[in-house]
Amino acid sequence: MSEINNTKPSENKEQYSLNDDRRVKVLSPGALVAKRFFRNRLAVTGLIILLAMFLFSFVGGLVTPYAQDQKFYRIDERQKDYAGVLYNTEYRYSVGDEELFKGPVQAQSLLNFMRGNDKFVYNNINYELKKINDNLFIVSSGGKVIGLGSKELVNASTKDSTFSFDFTYNALLAHANGKSEFTSDGQKYILNDDGVVIQDGKEIAYVSQYIVKAVMNDVFFSRDFKTLLIASVEKSDKSFKYTDAEGNEAEYMLSFDASKNTYDVKQKTGTRVFDTYSSPSAKHWLGTDRNGMDMLTRLMYGGRVSLIIGFIVVIIETVLGVILGGISGYCGGWVDEIIMRIVDIFYCIPSMPIIIILGAAMDAANLSSSTRMLYLMLILGFLGWPGIARLVRGQILSLREQEFMTATEATGIRVSRRIFKHLIPNVIPQLIVTMTMGLGSTIITEATLSFLGLGVRFPFASWGNIINDVNDTFVLTNYWFIWIPAGVLLLLTVLAFNIVGDGLRDAFDPKMKR
Repeated sequence: MSEINNTKPSENKEQYSLNDDRRVKVLSPGALVAKRFFRNRLAVTGLIILLAMFLFSFVGGLVTPYAQDQKFYRIDERQKDYAGVLYNTEYRYSVGDEELFKGPVQAQSLLNFMRGNDKFVYNNINYELKKINDNLFIVSSGGKVIGLGSKELVNASTKDSTFSFDFTYNALLAHANGKSEFTSDGQKYILNDDGVVIQDGKEIAYVSQYIVKAVMNDVFFSRDFKTLLIASVEKSDKSFKYTDAEGNEAEYMLSFDASKNTYDVKQKTGTRVFDTYSSPSAKHWLGTDRNGMDMLTRLMYGGRVSLIIGFIVVIIETVLGVILGGISGYCGGWVDEIIMRIVDIFYCIPSMPIIIILGAAMDAANLSSSTRMLYLMLILGFLGWPGIARLVRGQILSLREQEFMTATEATGIRVSRRIFKHLIPNVIPQLIVTMTMGLGSTIITEATLSFLGLGVRFPFASWGNIINDVNDTFVLTNYWFIWIPAGVLLLLTVLAFNIVGDGLRDAFDPKMKR
């Protein structure tokens, strides 16, 4: 008996206590769906991709040091036409009397000078020629100097300085005769061996056979610049540098034009321009776009805009579809007929032409980028609800005849509570799948519209208008970093939404066995 009594307690304890291995675990419906979903490796991969896209778009936009519309610049060195230098070998005329020394007289003067004549008659007027040297001859009439021809020119040393004919005549005559001073208009001037005219210790002009002419009429060359330029020309230098009175240094390139027998002077300047289509670097990991903006930052903010538009549009579609579909499916009769005919009308609406027309209207109204994006979301959401409305209506038509709905009617629960408390929750699994798969198509639609210039506008970025930068084959073939990253991100995001949607559909289906 003692043995029997001793064994019964242990047997009872063994019989009524269950260890962890023998305990039956019961999962809630939500946990069962989650278990099925996470068993699907492809769906989990899609979910990981989506999480990465959200982190990239929303967290990356906060971490990046740049703004989405921040423009970057670079110093672009360019050579622009600046001046021309000519060593003058032809006679140029200075006019003392405009009536007696006109163009035909000048031509006759040169012709007779080249023939060695010291006088000639033109229009019954006697003219005298006097040769000073090979570079200068003087034309007189009636004992008065009326003009001269010279291969050398008198150049002003300061801007806006002008000289009389008497000054030019005496300066050239003194320089030709090797004199160190001359008098003009009652004033004395000093002329040094380099042909520089000085008055009161200040340089006012110089005599030179070189002609230096600026490309722009408002540019004046200082004496120092011309001296350095002529010296470089005589030495056949290819370039030289000059520092002006304000301390600004510039480099000038020299090239000889044989057809014109002149030297072309080009100024090498650094111009501040947009850093367009810059290749990937440490500063810009994915380079810059045509506006000089950081591509990586634009991709982050573009993903944020594309995802926000996708979610808001799907929410608008779902709210409208659930309300109208729920009312249609539960009420039936003429209410169902009216709502379904409205759905049929929306199915017949050509969405793309309407969006194009509305886009043109928004362009004409000059709406801001934020307002335009808001209207875009409303338009896409308003045009996309009929599919969800039909889905909800079909589900509710099958659910409203079941026993639990009969019980809600018997207990006197009001109609709105029956629809939104008891019917709609049973449609949520199908809604979640539809919304998830609809997100991908919405993002594709937004990207297409932005690519066509009908969607998101600058300064906001979206993956669609980023790809829109590829507007010619040159950019397409040479600047891969402009469109490939945006295309890859768009592809991965839409693909991930579709994969996750398929995984949720399989997880909500109780017949699925994995």
